[in-house]
Amino acid sequence: MNTEDLLRDPSLFGGNAVMLALAAFVILSIFLGVRIVPQSEKHVVERFGRLRAVLGPGINFIVPFLDKVAHKVSVLERQLPTSRQDAITADNVLVQVDTSVFYRVIEPERTVYRIRDIDAAIATTVAGIVRSQIGQMELDTVQSNRSGLISHIRDNVANVVDDWGIEVTRAEILDVNLDEATRAAMLQQLNAERARRAQVTEAEGKKRAVELSADADLYAAEQQAKAKRVTAEAEAYATSVIAEAIAKNGIEAAQYQVALKQVDAIAKVASGEGKQTVLLPASALEAFGEAFKLLKGRS
Repeated sequence: MNTEDLLRDPSLFGGNAVMLALAAFVILSIFLGVRIVPQSEKHVVERFGRLRAVLGPGINFIVPFLDKVAHKVSVLERQLPTSRQDAITADNVLVQVDTSVFYRVIEPERTVYRIRDIDAAIATTVAGIVRSQIGQMELDTVQSNRSGLISHIRDNVANVVDDWGIEVTRAEILDVNLDEATRAAMLQQLNAERARRAQVTEAEGKKRAVELSADADLYAAEQQAKAKRVTAEAEAYATSVIAEAIAKNGIEAAQYQVALKQVDAIAKVASGEGKQTVLLPASALEAFGEAFKLLKGRS
């Protein structure tokens, strides 16, 4: 079919135009009715301005010219910019808390129709919860129980944002800053505490040294007492033996022991250096004579 045929029969031109228009309409309908949603997104479909459906990942079909994709919402985890909140503790200390919150959208139909600026809403909620919780805690508790404070913030934020179709995955306290005056006071207190501990350690060392010295003296005294007791027991045993001998042999045994002592004494005097002249009384000579007789008799 050429141009001359179309000019001769105008009905052929009109029929072709209808076919072309119909083909274009079908192609446009397919283009508008088929929606491919990425894995990281969900699409909110409206019909005449009202929520119609939420399209998940993959190929989806909608009614062309009636339905339209009004919102494309990412379901990836998001991180709020780090924010700093001023708060006053229960012991009236001004602190600045740096926080960060991670969340993701799980119900986009709630997110797009119930809240306008989700990031700002979460940041405001976190700031209020942080101030409220820190106001009930003392500074030392804030510093030492940071994990408990993080759990409290996460749980409370999760309860608030539940109506917005959001899941709070993590909440972090990055830093707790103090003003210069408070920081200087805490540093002074820390130095004083260190000095006190050093003094206590030194005092305990001296006390331990005294205790060890006393234990050593006590041990020495106990050992000396034991030695004296052994010596006394030995002397008592010797005395008991002599007494037993006297009881059995009478006065001769006693005289024999005295004679032994006298002979031993004379031997020690005579064993000195040089020449010695020993003068003895007559009674002593008689005693020695008796001793020699006893010795002779014993031998």
